Amino acid sequence: MSYKPMISNVRKASSNDKEGLYEFIINLADGTECRAFFNRFPEWKMTNISRLQKTPCPVCRKDFICKCMESFKSELEQQLEEHQWFDKAIAE
Repeated sequence: MSYKPMISNVRKASSNDKEGLYEFIINLADGTECRAFFNRFPEWKMTNISRLQKTPCPVCRKDFICKCMESFKSELEQQLEEHQWFDKAIAE
């Protein structure tokens, strides 16, 4: 089975506007929630992502800490940029 994460919603959890650091909660279409950290300067770049422990991991099915979402960083970053999730989340 090939896993393809699809972002359904993004909301800002916290930020340090002066330093350009942001924390977002990313909801995926399959019900998985992730916490992602970004640095805005010089451009948006994901520095870390982890799955919140609300549902088992859709990749490895573990219900505890795993690093599976790390392998989808580039795909999630691309979706965030294409669908302008940053602008929507910061505007809220």
